[in-house]
Amino acid sequence: MSGSQKASAQQEKDNDGDESGQKIASGNGEAAAEDQSLSKRQRKKLLKQQKWEEERELRKQRRKDRKQQRRLQRQNHHQEEEDRGEAHSVRKRPRREVTSSSLKLVVDCSFDNLMLIKDVRKLHKQIQRCYAENRRSSHPVQFYLTSLGGQLKQSMDDKDKGWVNWKDINIKTEHYSEVVAKEELVYLTSDSPNVLEELDQKKAYIIGGLVDHNHHKGITFERAKELGIDHAQLPLSSFVKMNSRKVLAVNHVFEIILAYLEKGSWREAFFTVLPQRKGAVAVGQDGATAQEREEEDSDSDSDTPEQTEKRT
Repeated sequence: MSGSQKASAQQEKDNDGDESGQKIASGNGEAAAEDQSLSKRQRKKLLKQQKWEEERELRKQRRKDRKQQRRLQRQNHHQEEEDRGEAHSVRKRPRREVTSSSLKLVVDCSFDNLMLIKDVRKLHKQIQRCYAENRRSSHPVQFYLTSLGGQLKQSMDDKDKGWVNWKDINIKTEHYSEVVAKEELVYLTSDSPNVLEELDQKKAYIIGGLVDHNHHKGITFERAKELGIDHAQLPLSSFVKMNSRKVLAVNHVFEIILAYLEKGSWREAFFTVLPQRKGAVAVGQDGATAQEREEEDSDSDSDTPEQTEKRT
């Protein structure tokens, strides 16, 4: 390249540099002019937007940290709930020893055709109570339902479909005489002259599944005699005096048997189970209630000296 060409190229380069500088200066000038043209509020908004963009990653990390913290809090809360639930469960259901009894309790459901549907439904509820109490008992018995059918089975199907999954119960459509040996059977009926003193673990005690409001008085006693099986009544009169009749609901008889197996005392069993509306009052060894003894004492205190002398 000749000297004149070199000089020409250098001149062009200088010209380009001048133009670039002019453009930069022009750009800065325009930016400055633009800044000058923005109001104070607009400039503030622009700075805020720039700061927002700059802190984008920081906000993202903060959100991530908060999410992680909430997850840990939920896990800790869930664990605390589980711990409290386990502790409550232990307090509510203390561990107990369960000793199953070989004694059989049979609810005789062969009176279906003698009851109105409202009474059948009451019997259904009483049977539910028997089942629940036997499952909770520390001395559960061998529970039997016999002659199940008719209105009672229909009520159970309609109101309690889960009964088909009941555990620790023998549900039979057959009569109890076809299920248990005759020599084992003892019908519990308040009309029997025999008083049950103790329970025999080898026996099967039958409870009449009948809600009749005294419309069929004595029918269970007659059934027992017809079949030639043993019968007895609970020793209720020996320990309790009641305002109402001695006929008890199916579940009350069932629960009294369970309570006796647990406590070994008829007195405790009766007063644990009998509802207050029955007006149960304890009877002493002389056969009198506490109130009757107080009345006798009061009558004795009111005697005149002459009456006392005559008795002596």
